[in-house]
Amino acid sequence: MNRKVAFASNEVAPFAKVGGLADVAGSLPKALKARGHDVRIVMPAYQMVLDATQPKPLLGGEPLDVECGPHWNERAYLWETTLGDVPVWLIGSDHYFRDTVSSQTVYLPGAEQHLFFARAFMALAEKSGWIPDVIHANDWHTGFMPVFLRESAPPAWSNTASVFTIHNLAYQGEFGPDLLAECGLPWSLFNHHQLETYGAVNFLKAGSVFADQVNTVSPRYAEEIQTPEFGCRLEGLMKHLASQQRLSGIVNGIDQHEFNPEIDPHIPAHFSAKDLAGKATCRAELRKELGLDDRPGVPLFGVVSRLSNQKGMDLILEISDALMNMPAQLIVQGLGDSWIAEQMRHLEVRYPHQMRFVERFDAPLAQRVYAGSDLFLMPSSFEPCGLGQLIAMRYGTIPVVRYTGGLANTVQDAHNGFVFADYQPDALLATVQRAVSAFSDPEHWNRLVQGAMATDSGWDRSAAEYESIYERAIASRRVHQAA
Repeated sequence: MNRKVAFASNEVAPFAKVGGLADVAGSLPKALKARGHDVRIVMPAYQMVLDATQPKPLLGGEPLDVECGPHWNERAYLWETTLGDVPVWLIGSDHYFRDTVSSQTVYLPGAEQHLFFARAFMALAEKSGWIPDVIHANDWHTGFMPVFLRESAPPAWSNTASVFTIHNLAYQGEFGPDLLAECGLPWSLFNHHQLETYGAVNFLKAGSVFADQVNTVSPRYAEEIQTPEFGCRLEGLMKHLASQQRLSGIVNGIDQHEFNPEIDPHIPAHFSAKDLAGKATCRAELRKELGLDDRPGVPLFGVVSRLSNQKGMDLILEISDALMNMPAQLIVQGLGDSWIAEQMRHLEVRYPHQMRFVERFDAPLAQRVYAGSDLFLMPSSFEPCGLGQLIAMRYGTIPVVRYTGGLANTVQDAHNGFVFADYQPDALLATVQRAVSAFSDPEHWNRLVQGAMATDSGWDRSAAEYESIYERAIASRRVHQAA
């Protein structure tokens, strides 16, 4: 059955991108739309998005006075642009999101802008006459949307269900309990079973408790977050949700039109699984662009990542000397922790003919790194899903990953990549050595490349699973309404 779905996210590619959530928010709604659903992406009206898209004003261009709390009213504005054939609603105010002129300032500190966004969406949607069957909220910034839906929404919203997707449990959004009074919620909700976590109001917990269905972005990660190692103090809640059949895991997909080596405008030569000649050109041109020696027969490792230990950067640094002596070459592109960036700069100085560090966000260059590398390093300590390995495989670049989260669900050792289990430098090094050995055997390597490029990384299957979650959420809402 076709449904009306409001897909809410703080970041949506290509309008505003900080991490993988933006890629999901920019591609999953298009897949749902293609399956016949009335989907509207809902995001903040960042000034940079307003400037870039020149959206049309809705509701006659008039602001709507939104009661955000007993002593807190804000004027809310609604604009609309499009992403493909999906409408994108931009929600703004006189005070919030105006200062956001780049993706680096999407996540400003504080809770008020997120509370306003949730309240304003419901008021604006009702005013426009479009009330969704499902609100699909994403990550902690939208965690209060299911709360307001259940605790303070007008009767018109009584049949609307909610789905809450956890893209990374480590980021939870904790604030002081005084915000309950600020946004007009009763103090009784501040308890361990609902909004309270260790003395704070927890946005991610709020979304998880109040949503009709909760999911995360891979089946493996849905299991991992039920353990103390990965549960980030919420493993008890995650176990409870699983016991109620309210927790599931769905692997992310990627936009296979955007990430397509046959048509990608950002790479110097196109190629396919049937004709890989262009990949050799991409490798040679990438080396030339970044000033690396052209070394035939030497594998080129690529990294496109946030610079953090979560992404396994400490392991990469630990094995860097051994990697450079194999021989091999390495390109690292990313922003993040300053100490990691400093070590990467030192590594480039030590190995000027073998290593390049690109410390900037540059999406076209990232495409060229994916296309021109032979192997893609992604030894994460944990990884809810991961998109890098999916993009790499799409470009015939073989991922080297740790067996965790979505990496475990998408990369099969010796079929479409190389996998290790223990988060130890020796384990990564041994796996890299296996990969370099395989690269020296053209027949073996070609089988790996073919396996990688044949991996289904699109959204069709996952979009169908989201449809099932929506139906379970709607059925659960009906049961509660009848009770």
